[in-house]
Amino acid sequence: MVNDDGRPVIGLVGAGGISRAHMPGLLGLAGEIWDLSEDGAQALTSEFSQGPVPVSIANTLDELLSRCAIIDVVTPTPTHLDIVRAALEAGRDVICEKPMARTSAEAQELADLAADKGLHLYPAHVVRYFPEYKALKDAVDAGRLGNLAVLRFVRSGSFPTTPWFADEQASGGIIMDQMIHDLDQARWIAGPIFRVSAIRTRRQADGYPVEAAHVILTHTNGVVTQCSSVWGPPHLEFTTEYSAAGTGGTLAHSSRDERRYREDLASPRHADGFLPAVDPAEDPYTLELRDYVSAIQGGPQPRVSAADGVEAVRIAEAALESIAMGQPVELSDAVGRPGAREKGALR
Repeated sequence: MVNDDGRPVIGLVGAGGISRAHMPGLLGLAGEIWDLSEDGAQALTSEFSQGPVPVSIANTLDELLSRCAIIDVVTPTPTHLDIVRAALEAGRDVICEKPMARTSAEAQELADLAADKGLHLYPAHVVRYFPEYKALKDAVDAGRLGNLAVLRFVRSGSFPTTPWFADEQASGGIIMDQMIHDLDQARWIAGPIFRVSAIRTRRQADGYPVEAAHVILTHTNGVVTQCSSVWGPPHLEFTTEYSAAGTGGTLAHSSRDERRYREDLASPRHADGFLPAVDPAEDPYTLELRDYVSAIQGGPQPRVSAADGVEAVRIAEAALESIAMGQPVELSDAVGRPGAREKGALR
């Protein structure tokens, strides 16, 4: 399922807001794109119909799977398990928006299925491809901060308007949906985590829902990470921040500050209160998809693995459990190995 010049036929399952972040990258990688017929699919295909490759609609998931070599799943979180499982059972390699599944058990099931079938499964933890976060990873790995001591991540945006986000059983709320990016960053940059402590609040402000969460992560090497996330009123701009301190120095990032210098360089795309603005010259969504498709076609392993996707869900799940219990939750000693928490791991 490739075109004449060897480019894969890619199926896109989903037509919501995040699909428009994926489409520019897919148009540059695919020989042909099929989208599953559902609410919004017609508008999406029409919007990108003048692109460099054909964009068509499949009437059923089975039809999509029969036509495509790679499946890109950008549907709501509670649908990921069934769609990704169906794609893997059909022998298709899969890219799936984060979180890979709603629970770590479901995510592990998908990772195991992909491994058993010899297929690729990549969760779309796109923040690993934002240059400011890659710069932090490189600085820590190179020892330029000395021995890392403290990390702090902040992520804020408007409360999502699509109803399923507000249903914690469906989305996992702000921690599983938005903060999971920074939970993944913490583990990527500072290593395995063994203790998670979290608090969260949700209320109405001027008639709008507002949700905030704070999570403290203790890493096995003694580094401490603080993650904070806010879903606020509709006018709240999407922003990100981080700071890192070690024995050799500090490094910080603020999207508010950087945008002042970048605003004359390029017009940002995908800008709203829920998704970050990106520079078209270095679109992280395109970099991510290019990395995954290259790996699927025999290239080097990408920055994110299925195991990383499982672990991100597991850490977010532990944060939700900490909120429910009102006390810290300890992960198993095997935190570097994806899987369910061992018996006795909660204290």
